[in-house]
Amino acid sequence: MSSMLSSALRNLPVSSAWAAGAFTRSLSCSSPFQAAAQPKTKKTLGKTGVKNVVVVEGVRIPFLQSGTTYADLMPHDLARAALQGLLTRTSVPRDVVDYIVYGTVIQEVKTSNVAREAALGAGFSDKTPAHTVTMACISSNQAMTTGVGMIAAGQCDVVVAGGVELMSDVPIRHSRKMRKTMLTLNRAKTLGQKLSLISKIRPDYFAPELPAVAEFSTSETMGHSADRLAAAFGISRLEQDEYALRSHSLAKKAQDEGLLQDVVPFKVPGKDTVTKDNGIRPSSLEQMGKLKPAFVKPYGTVTAANSSFLTDGASAMLIMSEEKALAMGYKPKAYLRDFVYVSQDPKDQLLLGPTYATPKVLEKAGLTLSDIDVFEFHEAFAVNPGQPEGHGFGLVCTELHGQEGKGWSPSSGQVQHMGGLPVPGTPLWGHRLPPGHHCCPQAEEGGGPVRPGGCLCCRRAGSRDDRGALPPVAALGTPSLRPVPGDAISMH
Repeated sequence: MSSMLSSALRNLPVSSAWAAGAFTRSLSCSSPFQAAAQPKTKKTLGKTGVKNVVVVEGVRIPFLQSGTTYADLMPHDLARAALQGLLTRTSVPRDVVDYIVYGTVIQEVKTSNVAREAALGAGFSDKTPAHTVTMACISSNQAMTTGVGMIAAGQCDVVVAGGVELMSDVPIRHSRKMRKTMLTLNRAKTLGQKLSLISKIRPDYFAPELPAVAEFSTSETMGHSADRLAAAFGISRLEQDEYALRSHSLAKKAQDEGLLQDVVPFKVPGKDTVTKDNGIRPSSLEQMGKLKPAFVKPYGTVTAANSSFLTDGASAMLIMSEEKALAMGYKPKAYLRDFVYVSQDPKDQLLLGPTYATPKVLEKAGLTLSDIDVFEFHEAFAVNPGQPEGHGFGLVCTELHGQEGKGWSPSSGQVQHMGGLPVPGTPLWGHRLPPGHHCCPQAEEGGGPVRPGGCLCCRRAGSRDDRGALPPVAALGTPSLRPVPGDAISMH
């Protein structure tokens, strides 16, 4: 599930906001929803006694549909390529990096600590520690905030954080009966014992256990949850298809104009050099309307056309303490300020993590909705952001728009009412379909007994006061390492 931390910010002029490879952001910036710049009250997000943590650079290899060009590789191959791309772009000496953290969802058994294997493959010293984290779709966000915490605590000055996923080769296991028999067979000492065990094997033992992108506690996929929430909040199939088409169209435009600057080429062994994402495919509403529901049949509204594709890909981000970055001659692209993780009910509140995380991170940062210049959404389904018009953006922003009572009551853990989002008065950046699902530092929902979501509060560097003079930006959503112009609160 290559596609999450996915929100590093790049210092770009607003006129070139799509650049920096901010794929998610660039996809969704449509003129009808852009508002004229309005004066904002400047607020300082810096904290006394806490180191400023900055983004120096972020890169990713092209995101490809699973089963295509990366199919014969292993996860650490992709992560290594991202690390090497970061080293090439920044020229940072390998021995300066104090720590490497990677996030991944589905682990390859042979390289369970994929961060370590990728680091060694990319030429980092064997003395450079590295570890891997997992938190479902938000794994690479967890990797980035782990690095932020290390720097803020004074344990490190330079951390590389990233994410990787290879959906082309997910683990497929033997059945439990077969596994038990094989392990017992390995301990058998005599030929007679071995033959006795082999004679007990039955045809059903050979049925494999196929992996499922589903919640263990509910046995439901995110697609089922998306369909349920679409029905609960009245988001139609047409609205989802329109938003998905808009995403693909803007993605194609950004790709053709060379605006995805975070992408680094990757020479695949034995194959051609990959230079761009291969899942961007604008279609038409007519063609999209012919597809059958993918999850809830025959009445569901979530289809292959308005959902993200499973992806192979990897990313890497260089983060430092501000002091270290300036000492090394780097100009910070963003300041990482606050982050929040939340968990929700995996059955009825799946995919609503951003809704619950938003007020928490705003309160923590001392901000309100009116302080935010840009909202960036990352999600796997068009149903989540919905349409940025009318009464709101859809599910993720339901509470932000004060749409109380639509299936949720205060007694069910509903977040505090925050008032309406100033739509269309707020510039909205973001898109429904990320260029990949699960492989970047990004924003999205996680998995497990409860469903986590996260928020990251960021501030663009390069203003009159890099420590807190720019009006903020908010980003909500599913995977990406691309920067946003201005200050940001990234909600995943």
